[in-house]
Amino acid sequence: QVQLVESGGGSVQAGGYLRLSCAASAYIHNSHCMAWFRQAPGKEREGVAAIYTGSGSTYYADSVAGRFTISQDNAKNTMYLQMNRLKPEDTAMYYCAADVPAVCYGGSWYRSYEYSYWGQGTQVTVSS
Repeated sequence: QVQLVESGGGSVQAGGYLRLSCAASAYIHNSHCMAWFRQAPGKEREGVAAIYTGSGSTYYADSVAGRFTISQDNAKNTMYLQMNRLKPEDTAMYYCAADVPAVCYGGSWYRSYEYSYWGQGTQVTVSS
């Protein structure tokens, strides 16, 4: 059974940091495109960052580049999102997602409809 389980969300003040985790079934974590998306109330789901677990190649949205870092721990089948210098506009529900490698290196990593597997989400709230 395919499973993606997020954790690590919470409430922080602007300028603070959080680390999100996405624990994946071994089948999913092994050589897939895995990504973080976020969705704020009334807004579309937005691609934040992605990693191709086969090579470790990473991709970032302009809005988070230089502040967020996506990484993986293959031994734990877990993907992370280190979020530094958080801003109130980062407030959203954060989801992890996974699909075939081509979603990453084909340039579509930020499109939510490309992903077949989703976690349940973890809330991040940043106060000013």
